[in-house]
Amino acid sequence: MHESEILSRWVDLQQKLAGESDVLKQQDRREHARRLVAAFSRAAQSGNLDDIHTEGWRPMLDALKEVSEARAALGASTAETATFFFSLKQPVFEVLQRELASHPEQLTAALWQTTTLLDKLGLYTVELFQKTREALIHRQQQENLELSTPVVKLFDELIALPLIGTLDSARTQVVMENLLNNIVSTSAAIAIIDITGVPTVDTQVAQHLLKTVAAARLMGADCIISGLRPQIAQTIVHLGVDLQNVTTKATLADALKLALQRMGYSIVKRGA
Repeated sequence: MHESEILSRWVDLQQKLAGESDVLKQQDRREHARRLVAAFSRAAQSGNLDDIHTEGWRPMLDALKEVSEARAALGASTAETATFFFSLKQPVFEVLQRELASHPEQLTAALWQTTTLLDKLGLYTVELFQKTREALIHRQQQENLELSTPVVKLFDELIALPLIGTLDSARTQVVMENLLNNIVSTSAAIAIIDITGVPTVDTQVAQHLLKTVAAARLMGADCIISGLRPQIAQTIVHLGVDLQNVTTKATLADALKLALQRMGYSIVKRGA
């Protein structure tokens, strides 16, 4: 009842409210509005307008979940999502005011009940959106961590792990997992961990590196740490970090030469 009218009015209102920062297309907003109005109409006909967690409101809550997830994936903001849903009040109120104009007491009760209902649904929508957005951001961060720690096969039984950026606890875990998995999959005997792209090395970073080297040794692979610049070497000495049991080299090229020597290979210049 009045479903088409409310949908049309809501879509027009959204078009006016959409700012320049709104990333959603008009067809996306219209499709989201259509699904929610249809679900809202069916749920309202169940007769229970006080508790949105009853079985009659389940389709509406499912529709809100799907729309919230879709808006988060499209890059909408929390404010845009809240404005989108709460703007439904205006077309619904307009219908109520027209239908109950001659019954002021009923109109007042209906407006209050509808306001309370839409506020509950709106808050539920915002909470769903924020949870979805946080999960999406966390997943993207994990993917970025994995992309920022590639393991490269340089030669038979020889792999390298070039590190770029800050090495914290979360990233160290990803580094260790990627390295150990590649040691197993490639049967690597030597792994070079290159820290040329790591801006600073403190006690925590050094401990992370030692743990990674120890884990690799347990998997049967020896580790060489390359990229130790003079300032990093001085920092490690001042920090008192013990790297005596770890092979280190100043450059990746030096580490590669050493690794090949340990594997029984030698690099000879052609014509020499």
